[in-house]
Amino acid sequence: MTEQQHGEQFDVVVVGGGAIGENVADRAGRTGLRVALVEHGLVGGECSYFACMPSKALLRPGGALAAARAVPGAAGAVSGGVDAAAAFAWRDETTHGWDDSSQVAWLDSTGITLLRGHARFVGPRTLEIAGGDAPRRVQARHAVVLATGSWPVMPDIPGLADVEPWTSRDATSAHAVPPRLLVLGGGVVGVEMATAYTELGSQVTLVVRGPRPLAGAESFAGDQVVTALRERGARVLLGSEVASVQKTPTGIAVTVTGDGAGTVEVDRVLVAAGRRPGTTELGVETIGLEPGRPIQVDDALCATGVDGGWLFAAGDVTGRTGTTHQGKYDARVAGDVVAARFGGEDDGRAAESGAKPWSRFRASADHQSVPQVVFSHPEVAWVGLTEAGARQAGLDVQVVDYDLADIAGASVFAKDYTGQGRLVVDRARGVVVGATFVGPEVAEMLHAATIAVVGEVPLDRLWHAVPAYPTVSEVWLRFLESAGL
Repeated sequence: MTEQQHGEQFDVVVVGGGAIGENVADRAGRTGLRVALVEHGLVGGECSYFACMPSKALLRPGGALAAARAVPGAAGAVSGGVDAAAAFAWRDETTHGWDDSSQVAWLDSTGITLLRGHARFVGPRTLEIAGGDAPRRVQARHAVVLATGSWPVMPDIPGLADVEPWTSRDATSAHAVPPRLLVLGGGVVGVEMATAYTELGSQVTLVVRGPRPLAGAESFAGDQVVTALRERGARVLLGSEVASVQKTPTGIAVTVTGDGAGTVEVDRVLVAAGRRPGTTELGVETIGLEPGRPIQVDDALCATGVDGGWLFAAGDVTGRTGTTHQGKYDARVAGDVVAARFGGEDDGRAAESGAKPWSRFRASADHQSVPQVVFSHPEVAWVGLTEAGARQAGLDVQVVDYDLADIAGASVFAKDYTGQGRLVVDRARGVVVGATFVGPEVAEMLHAATIAVVGEVPLDRLWHAVPAYPTVSEVWLRFLESAGL
């Protein structure tokens, strides 16, 4: 076959230039493999420009103001609310003005070839790229890795398309605050954006289908988030659904059914009703897969539905994870596996110890202990199993709850501190299998719990991990005392 028929050849082609794709490409190239990264948008992807970074920039001002107001001696210096214009300007700074030149420069420094455009399979290990650089065909000698993420789901609600609803991308890149905003969906995006826009000055209505938001967390977490949103002035409709949407002379009329039945008039509708894997436009049908479905992978992130061991996937596109941090973990595993199977000698960018990069991860992606943070106010952070999940798994569990307000560190952190912590302990093994924290800035407490869960650290060893005083982390001592140690 001629080179024109083959197209340009690389050892590895990574499709998707977000944080996950970047990590795959970096690690796959560490043993001398020639790697191409295909991206049709901004290098750095959703997290850098439309999700993690901009959303947290919009949330931080409200959190900082709340923290200051809770401390005598600082509260008197706080007047007014969030300066929306300044918050948007800071958000623009965190996204580098939606300019990816610094990330492109990093790719260049690693020797990764950037191919701009949309990639589509035309056969095994062969893709056509269009819409960016000059149309071209590329072939992977060894492996293709899909890191195409996910895209928002738009429910089939009568009239919704006519009002040009926001997705999370619109919400995080907006430059004006809608006076009245309806948020549809009680997941992480819905809760975070309801929090941010309430604090930015919008009259927010959050519509949640279930009895509480954050259905995957412990029930007390969702309950405390609802209480906080309502205290800040948001309207939260639980057990409710949007039946129809219609333009009016003064805004948008949203008909709600269920417990919050009625009509709500708003200026914008933000849909945060879930996401679907980014496989629709990839031509995966040419390699025997179904468009729109997640790429099923094994624990080495190798696709199980394609013969030959050449197709890998990492991140949201697999349906195994919905967070950037876990997706990047998957990416490191996938890149290390590809480097191990197809690469040569380490090029010196691995560990200073001289170990091969893949040896540190043993080519096994752990999805039993995924950490999750919701940057609402209060924050919600959890890892591993909830109580319900542990019991469903057949474990004999001990549940240890503690009111964080009773911790000495909390009493100096904020006046009238409110928060809660929970450990889920597997009695048979004497190890923590899950932990949840709700309260101000508890995200920074989560990694200790993640280490305990992932490391399966026995409780009698945790007893010797002495928390500093006075910090909120002293709850670990109280947990262990409550557990009978």
